[in-house]
Order: sequence, then structure tokens, then C-alpha cells
Amino acid sequence: MNGLLIVDKPGGMTSHDVVVRVRRATGESSIGHLGTLDPMATGVLPLLLGKYTRLAQFFGSLEKTYTGTIRFGFATDTYDAEGQTVGDIAAVSLTLEQVREAGMRFQGEIEQMPPPFSAKKTDGKRAYQLARAGETPKLKAARITIKAFEITVLDGDTAAFRMTVSAGGYVRSVAHEMGIALGCGAHLASLRRVAAGPFVIDDALPLVEIEAHTGTLLEAKMPHPRALLPDLPAVTADALSIGRVRNGAAVNLPEFGSAPMVKVFEGQRNLIAIGRRIAGTLFQPFVVLI
Repeated sequence: MNGLLIVDKPGGMTSHDVVVRVRRATGESSIGHLGTLDPMATGVLPLLLGKYTRLAQFFGSLEKTYTGTIRFGFATDTYDAEGQTVGDIAAVSLTLEQVREAGMRFQGEIEQMPPPFSAKKTDGKRAYQLARAGETPKLKAARITIKAFEITVLDGDTAAFRMTVSAGGYVRSVAHEMGIALGCGAHLASLRRVAAGPFVIDDALPLVEIEAHTGTLLEAKMPHPRALLPDLPAVTADALSIGRVRNGAAVNLPEFGSAPMVKVFEGQRNLIAIGRRIAGTLFQPFVVLI
């Protein structure tokens, strides 16, 4: 099965667990995800299936949008609700204005330290592997961009938020650092990804629904192939050109714009290649899917 599937990941399982279950449901062994989600998190997890895994390079680093909650009063070693409590548990009496003021520093381009329990590599090992072994990972701050961060509600010791952040950003770290700034400790209590690039939660399918559908029924729920990679124009090749594309030969295609790359289709739905413009309407197959 070839296509892109937007999964609404349930909580309590890893992104790899989701891939395993989708493999079982679809019978497709070649599946890759466009950005993982922590086990605690739910929401948008885009998966490329079959030959479409070759398209991962064209999606780049997707900006993510999240909703969730931050609980104040104590920190954890993982910076989220799944970790062990660090330090004392404090009674908090915060106002919405105080929390919003603390959140103002997490706007725009910032330097962020990844959590010790993260997939970042240090000395050839994942940070979480070192942390689980009782070691302190030697992590480096990364430059990320937080496009938007809004504290929407404060209910007792828990604040609800919405955040849009660049790839590589950790919402857990923001929660942890807000706790430090407010002097009371904090951790990420819940997290839901509502968008990853152009893929939004309204188009995501619950895992149980994916497992209940097979074949053409499931394909009908995937985004139309022509809607993927919208920055690349779509062109339809004739039979002769399709044969040349299959052999990796340059072809003339009916695209009179200036885009450096195009999506090449056989008919309306069968994406057969990504072509790179050589000159005019002459394209060289860059990725071949047939």
C-alpha cells in the first residue's frame, strides 16, 4: 500500500508501537513516520507507506502545533508526568498573569536545552539511555523557534496552553524552565499534537479506525496524492514518457512554470516520480516510484 496516513496517536504507546500496528493492519512492511511523539503524547503522527517512504526528504522539518497542560508545584526527571518527582512538592498560588508573564520569554528564536530523557545523541548514545543508567548526559543547547505560545487557562496549579514550535523543540523543556522561572517547579502534564506542517488533527484517523479498515477503504481516507507536497506542481505523463521515467531517462513534460521540481503522475492518482527541471519543460527523474 502506497500513500500518506495521518494517525491520531493514542497515549501510552511509542511512535514505533503505532508503526507496528499499522504494519499489521495494512500488510505494508515499509512504513516511516515524519517526526515521533513521546509515549504520553497524543495526536497527529503522519506515516509514509510503501514507495512513499522515498518522499520523506521532501517534507523537511515540519513545524508542530500542540495543546496541553503544565502542572506547577514540582518538577520531574523527565520533565513530564511520566517521570519521578524531583525535589519537594510545593503548594502554589499563581495568577494567570504571573504564568503568562513567565511564558513571555519563550517566544521567537531561543536557545533550548533538551531534556536529559530525550533521543538526542551524546557520546554515541541516546541521552535517555545514559539517564536511565544514572549518568548525566552532556547535552548542548539547540537554537529553536517558538512561533506562538499562549497560556489560555489557569485552573489551580495547572495551566492550559497552545504552542507552535519548530522541529527539534521540546515542549517538556519549556514546562520545566517555566517552573524554574516561577520558583515552584513544573512539568508537562499532558500534550496533544494538533498539527504537523500541513497535517492537522481534523484529518487524522484513530488507530482503531485504521485497524478496522483495509485496502481501498483505507486508501480512500488518505490525502489525495496530488494534494501532497503542494509546493511542487503536478503534471500527467503520457505512456511514452512513463516508460522513459521508469528507466530514469529525462522527459519533456507539460509544465511551463519555473518550479525546480514537479510531481509526475500516471493518471489522476498514481504518483510515479519526482522530476527535477533541467531546462524548460525537460525534467530528469529525481525519485522514481515505479
